[in-house]
Amino acid sequence: MNPTRKLWITLAGILAVSFGVLLFMGKEIYRVAPPVPEVVETTDGRQLFTRDDIQTGRQVWQTMGGQQVGSIWGHGAYVAPDWSADWLHREATALLELWARRDYGRSFGELSLDGQAVLERRLKGELRTNTYDPENGVITVSSDRAEAIEEVAAHYGALFSDDPKLATLRENYAIAENPIPDPQRRERMNAFFFWTAWAAVTNRPDETVSYTNNWPADTLVGNTPTTPTFMWTIVSIFLLLAGVGALAWHHAAAKRESAPTPPEIDPLHSLKPTPSMRATAKYFWVVTGLFALQVVLGGITAHYAVEGQAFYGLDLASILPYAVTRTWHTQLAVFWIATAWLATGLYMAPAIGGREPRFQRLGVNFLFSCLLLIVLGSMAGQWFGVMQKLGLDVNFWFGHQGWEFVDLGRFWQIFLFVGLMLWLLLVGRALWPALRKRDESRTLTLIMFLSTVAIGLFYGAGLMWGKHTHLALVEYWRWWVVHLWVEGFFEVFATAVIALLFTRLGLVRVQSATVAVLFATIIFLTGGVLGTFHHLYWTGTPTAVLAIGASFSALEIVPLVLIGFEAYETYQHTKTRRWVQAYKWPIFFFISVAFWNLVGAGLFGFLINPPLSLYYVQGLNTTPLHGHTALFGVYGMLGIGLMLFCLRGLSYRQAWNDRLLKVSFWSLNIGLAAMALLSLLPFGLMQVWASVEHGFWFARSAEFLQQPLMDFFVWMRVPGDVVFSIGVMALALFVLRLYLPGRRRTRPAPVEVPRPTA
Repeated sequence: MNPTRKLWITLAGILAVSFGVLLFMGKEIYRVAPPVPEVVETTDGRQLFTRDDIQTGRQVWQTMGGQQVGSIWGHGAYVAPDWSADWLHREATALLELWARRDYGRSFGELSLDGQAVLERRLKGELRTNTYDPENGVITVSSDRAEAIEEVAAHYGALFSDDPKLATLRENYAIAENPIPDPQRRERMNAFFFWTAWAAVTNRPDETVSYTNNWPADTLVGNTPTTPTFMWTIVSIFLLLAGVGALAWHHAAAKRESAPTPPEIDPLHSLKPTPSMRATAKYFWVVTGLFALQVVLGGITAHYAVEGQAFYGLDLASILPYAVTRTWHTQLAVFWIATAWLATGLYMAPAIGGREPRFQRLGVNFLFSCLLLIVLGSMAGQWFGVMQKLGLDVNFWFGHQGWEFVDLGRFWQIFLFVGLMLWLLLVGRALWPALRKRDESRTLTLIMFLSTVAIGLFYGAGLMWGKHTHLALVEYWRWWVVHLWVEGFFEVFATAVIALLFTRLGLVRVQSATVAVLFATIIFLTGGVLGTFHHLYWTGTPTAVLAIGASFSALEIVPLVLIGFEAYETYQHTKTRRWVQAYKWPIFFFISVAFWNLVGAGLFGFLINPPLSLYYVQGLNTTPLHGHTALFGVYGMLGIGLMLFCLRGLSYRQAWNDRLLKVSFWSLNIGLAAMALLSLLPFGLMQVWASVEHGFWFARSAEFLQQPLMDFFVWMRVPGDVVFSIGVMALALFVLRLYLPGRRRTRPAPVEVPRPTA
C-alpha cells in the first residue's frame, strides 16, 4: 500500500469519527439545553413572562443588532455589557438591597460583614434553586425576586428608549438614542434577557452547576469555575505538550527529499488566460474595494469605544450606529476574504484542467453579479433592521439575524448558498479533465476539488436554524459555519491551491507536495473538527462538550508550533531562480500567513481556549486579539497572496510595481502587530484582571471600561491603524495601476534567465 493511500484512509477515518461525534453531541446539546418555559410566574400566581415573550424578545434583540450590541453568554460585541451577566448581577444586587432595607432598615453596603454574608447565602439559595416544572413548563419565582426583576426591567426599558437620565450610559455603551422605540418590544426583550440570566445561574436538575457551567464568573451568585473546568484545562495542556513532542519526533525522523531543480524560465509566463480566467479580474477589484471599506468601518467602530455616538464630534450614530458599522465590518471581512478565495478557484480551475468549458465565462460573470447583489442587499437589509424599519418576521428574512459573522437575513443566506453551489459547479466542470487524468498531480487536484465541495455544502449549516430555534442550537450550528467553513475547509482549499501553484512553478516536487498537503490536512482536521466545541463551553451545553472541546482544541495548536519550518522553506523558494523574484511578494504574503498562524491562531488562540482561561476571558478584548491576528493575519494575508498570484497571470508585467507591494506587505504586518500589542493585548489583560478579581460583569461594565487608562489603550489603536491603512492604500493603488489606461501592453515572450551566480 503506497503512503498516499494510507493517508487517504487515515483522513477518511478521522473525518468519519469526528463528524460522528460532532453530530452526536449536537443531539446531546438539544436534549439538555436550558428549558424555555411556557410561563414565568410568582408564587402567588402573577404572570411575569410567557414563552412567546421570550421568543419574541429574542427577535427584538436580533433586530437591534443582536450580538453586535453587547453579547449573550459571552458571544458578541465588547463595548456594551454582556446582557446575561449584566442582568444577573443587577438582579442579585437589587434583591440584596430589597432584603437589607426591609429586614435591617438600611442599605446592603451599610450592613456588617456577617449580615452581608447571611443575605448572600440566602441570595445563592434563591437564585440557584431550579424551580422549573417540566410537567407544566412553569418557572416559579418568589415575590421578592419578582420585584427585583421588575426593577432591572425598568432600568433596561429606560436604557433602550430615549430616557435622558440614561443618555450618558447609552453613549458609554455605543447605543444610539431610542434604539427600540416600541415600549412593547422593549418589554419582550427584557423577557429574553431574564431567561438568559436565569439559565446562567440556575442549577441543572439534581446538580450543583448551572446550565451554562457556572458562567459568567460572579462570586456574588456562586458562579465559580467547576471541577471539570480545572481538570480539562490540565488535560488540554498535557495533550498540547504530548502532541508537540510527537510532531517534533515525526519531523525529526521524516526523510526529506532534496529540492527539485527549478526550470530556467517561468513555467507560467506563457500561460494564456482563458476568457473565464480574465473575467475573474473584476472579483479582485471588488476584493480590494471591500477590504478598504472594511478597514474604514473598523476605524469608525473602534472610535465608538471612546465617543459612543459620534465620530470626532460628528453625529454619526443617528445614521450609522455602532451596531451597523460593526456588522458591516465583520461581515465584509468574510465577504472579501471568501471572494478572493472563490475567484482563485475560478482562475485556477481552467488552468489546471487544461480547457475552457462552454459558457464558463458567462457563469463567472453571472456569479459575480449574484455576489454583488448579495453583498449590497444584505448590507442594506441590516441597516433597515437595526434602524427598526422592518417587522420582526421580515427582519429575519431580509434584515439582521443578529448572529455575529452570520448576520445576513435568511433570504441572503439562501442566495449565497445557491451562489456557492454555482461556484462548485463552475470549478468542478473546469477541473474535470484534470481529475480524469491518471498523472501525479491528480491527488492534489482531487484535494482541491473535495475542499471545493466542502466549502459549498458546509455553508448550508447556516440554514439549520429558524426564527425560534433554541439559542444553544443556534450557537452549535453557527460555529459550524464560522469554525468549520471559514477556519476548516477554506484552509484546506487554500493549502491545496498553494501546493498546486508551487508544483506548477517547479519549486516543489508533486509527490512531496501531495504527501505534505494530505498530512497537513489530517493534522489540522484531527483537532479542527471537534475543536469547534471550544466555542460552546458556556452556551447551555453538557460537560462532555467542555471535555471534547478542551482536548481537541489543544491539538489544533500542535501543527502550528513547527510552522516556522514551512515559512523558511517557502522563503527559500524566492532564492532558487531570478525569475522567482517576480512572485516574491505573493510568496512573502504566504510567509506572513505562517507567522500569524503561529502568533494569532497559536499563541493568542491558546491564550483563551483552555476552559479555565476561557471561563474568565470569553467576551473580553483577548477575543478580538485572537480574532484580528488569526482572521486577517492568516486568512486575510492568504487571500491577498492568492489574489496577487492570480493577478500576476492576468496583468501585464510592465505594470507590476514591487515597491507598492513592499509598502503594502510591511505596513499591513507592522500595523496589525501594533494594533495587537499596543491596544488589544494590554486592554484585554486589564479586563482579565478585573474579571478574575471582581467578576465578568465588572470587566464589561461602563464603570471599568470608561476609566482614563482604558481610553488610553483604545487610542493606542491609532498608530497601528494608521500604518495598516497605508498598507491598504498601497495595495489598492497597486491593483488600480495594473488596469490604468495606457498600461495594457503586449505580453513579452518568455526568455531564458541565466542561473544566479554565487
